[in-house]
Amino acid sequence: MTLFPADFLWGGALAANQAEGAYLADGKGLSTSDVLPQGVFGPIVERVAGDNGLKDQAIDFYHRYPEDIALFAEMGFSCLRVSIAWSRIFPQGDEDEPNEAGLAFYDRLFDEMTKHGIQPLVTLSHFEMPYALTQRYGGWASRQTIAFFEHYARTVFTRYRDKVKYWLTFNEINMALHAPFTGVGLPPDSDKQAVYQALHHQLVASARSVTACHELIPDARIGNMLLGGVRYPLTCRPEDVQEALRQNRTWQFFGDVQARGAYPAYMRRFFREAGIELDIRASDRKDLRATVDFISFSYYMSGCASADPSLAEQAGGTLGMVPNPHLPSSEWGWQIDPQGLRYLLNLLYDRYQKPLFIVENGLGARDEVTPDGRIHDPYRIQYFNDHLIQVAEALDDGVEILGYTSWGPIDLVSASKAEMSKRYGFIHVDLDDQGHGSLERRRKDSFYWYRDVIRSRGQTLKPAG
Repeated sequence: MTLFPADFLWGGALAANQAEGAYLADGKGLSTSDVLPQGVFGPIVERVAGDNGLKDQAIDFYHRYPEDIALFAEMGFSCLRVSIAWSRIFPQGDEDEPNEAGLAFYDRLFDEMTKHGIQPLVTLSHFEMPYALTQRYGGWASRQTIAFFEHYARTVFTRYRDKVKYWLTFNEINMALHAPFTGVGLPPDSDKQAVYQALHHQLVASARSVTACHELIPDARIGNMLLGGVRYPLTCRPEDVQEALRQNRTWQFFGDVQARGAYPAYMRRFFREAGIELDIRASDRKDLRATVDFISFSYYMSGCASADPSLAEQAGGTLGMVPNPHLPSSEWGWQIDPQGLRYLLNLLYDRYQKPLFIVENGLGARDEVTPDGRIHDPYRIQYFNDHLIQVAEALDDGVEILGYTSWGPIDLVSASKAEMSKRYGFIHVDLDDQGHGSLERRRKDSFYWYRDVIRSRGQTLKPAG
């Protein structure tokens, strides 16, 4: 078994809107996530005084982060991916001056991480933006939002320049194609013209943030973040191979722009044939030349693509993938494909020749607490073991990988349906879907397993089969 590199960054990943809670504390404004109490695919709900939802408290990471970071340090984390809630810094999104209380919270958070030798990996926008920007400007439909985001990015780069050396711009940027309000602040029924124009503005903002980061923190590295929804051809029929190529390009497009600095030719054809005419200015093309330092991505499952229209009805899940008949599925119907992670790592490295960072990978499952207070989760251990084996194989293939942050290292509110019963963590949080519980933290069996993997640099992993 090849040892993982000594400088490989081990850790976990979480998002402000799924973990912090304290949703209006210390001057924070409403975010788009705050008006989606049933999850990213749920209805938009106008908030009224006195109402409450599970995400409003979440796991109370806002107040309990010292305890949680100590647990992460006990596992041996050298990296923790977190996000900054944009509306903690600029509550309405368009202010000139930031909210000092919001900035101070992240100072305390990053200082606590540094105290334990944990490197912050910070996402600027993780499935949320100030709700007021959607109300006043139409979200990312407006070019003005580019400047608001750049102002926010420059503010936090300047504030945390000595504390944060790894940054990401937008979480799973391609998800806006499936959840427009979550991704770009547009109504859920927005057409492709509107969504792609908003995404163009977001891509320009991302590139401007790269420029700002390089200018303000010369020794930092900044990357993009893709949802790695890789598809295989369902069969070796040329039509299926071509369809898999087409579907993979729907998410690779975002990597191509951010890593290569321009729109690829295949997207220009797609826009032409779809009747989409984007407002792309000369200044935008110049901005987009600022490319990311590394590619980061989430990987949970693979799927198949078929040109057979009769199989379209079988396509399911968020990404509309045709099920792979050779793979098992989780309780939530997500197909489990460890080898797909190695395939994706090689695919991205061959395509971009830039360092890669696996910033989300994990298994959502129901856990049971035994009468003696323990949580036995061999299914989670097996999942992580098999995927990390494939990461080691990709390293052996010559792929440059900066690190691995599991989703999520502690139980948190799930993004899709805002529930606690779908648990990902190595650490159990006593909280149910109705928000009842003590919030007590407990180490699962997987906690000790992951600790040993990190300590041994992968030597304790068991080869597949």
